[in-house]
Amino acid sequence: MDEKTLQAKFGALAPELTERSRRLWAAAEARSLGRGGIALVERATGISRSTIVRGIQELGSGQRLDPGRTRRPGGGRKLAVEKDESLVGDLEELVEPTASGDPESPLRWTSKSVRRLSAELVASGHTASHRLVAKLLGDGGYSLQANRKTREGPSHPDRDAQFRYINDLVRRHQKKGQPAISVDTKKKELVGDFKNPGREWRPKGSPESVRVHDFIIPEQGKAIPYGVYDLNRNEGWVSVGIDHDTASFAVNAIRRWWKVMGQPRYRGATSLLITADAGGSNGPRVRLWKWELQRFANRTGLSVTACHFPPGTSKWNKIEHRLFSYIATNWRGKPLANLAAIVSLIGSTTTKSGLRVRTDIDHSRYPKGAVVTDEQMARINLQTHRFHGDWNYTVHPAASPRNRPVI
Repeated sequence: MDEKTLQAKFGALAPELTERSRRLWAAAEARSLGRGGIALVERATGISRSTIVRGIQELGSGQRLDPGRTRRPGGGRKLAVEKDESLVGDLEELVEPTASGDPESPLRWTSKSVRRLSAELVASGHTASHRLVAKLLGDGGYSLQANRKTREGPSHPDRDAQFRYINDLVRRHQKKGQPAISVDTKKKELVGDFKNPGREWRPKGSPESVRVHDFIIPEQGKAIPYGVYDLNRNEGWVSVGIDHDTASFAVNAIRRWWKVMGQPRYRGATSLLITADAGGSNGPRVRLWKWELQRFANRTGLSVTACHFPPGTSKWNKIEHRLFSYIATNWRGKPLANLAAIVSLIGSTTTKSGLRVRTDIDHSRYPKGAVVTDEQMARINLQTHRFHGDWNYTVHPAASPRNRPVI
């Protein structure tokens, strides 16, 4: 019997039951349900656990009381909220968000468990068990809540204008048949038989065994997937690095995409548009990023335009929901046991809309702390755009004229 059925049954009988017959009926139902029956009857009827237990004891003892003995309406122990009128109000002051923001609140910096709330109420002079606190919270419409990521922080005043600027440049590149890509580093993953969130179908009772603790396996390390998503062709490339997420690693991933996927599809291309986040290895303030883009432009002959999303808006980067989200879905519930497994899972990612992904392991080493000198920066053939030159700029091949019209 489920809770709703039991609740409906009690609702039909309750008007005809005395206090004692109600207790005995609840006890009989709980006993017939077996394990968990008391809790189920308590939830469905609101009859306290202690009352149900007392009824079960009466049924088991075989003791029979005078049939005419029935407690008059209003008899019995008064409810805690009737004896202590300030109890509910004081509890709400502890729980309400306005109170939790008060530095003087006793629970300002603590977890609001029912046991801690009960202890605070007792310290204030109330009599309240943790069970009573849980019941009062439930009756008051409270429930256990987790944090939800909804606040993006203060947005930049030119945020929307930058979005429009990026969209306009992407459309212009697409109209001219020039490549436009979205790039980013996916979350680093531990390599080994570790638990991976999600579930997959397996024979009943035989889940795949993984390690209890997520401690890095030194000889296997971490995998660093850096992705390149082609905004024109719904295709992706992922370089799986094994060293550090540096600007050299990021641009080398773009270089490998261009050699394997980009150049064969964009023969005769003269420019490349890159949309990227404002932080990480491909941030606009990273000197090494611009230096490596210069080396890439020199090798390919492409003029490389980089446009960065404003700080705090990385989720709008196309690669996040057109490539990385599908990769995460494809390998959910599967331990990333080794690099070969990671590459296979990334490469087998497809969608109904026709997404294709190619991937490879980047075995190169990318030490941290590489310094780009002022002299090297002066040699970068960099052209900043009129609109937010800190976010939007073009790196031309070294052989190209340096005095180009400002974009």
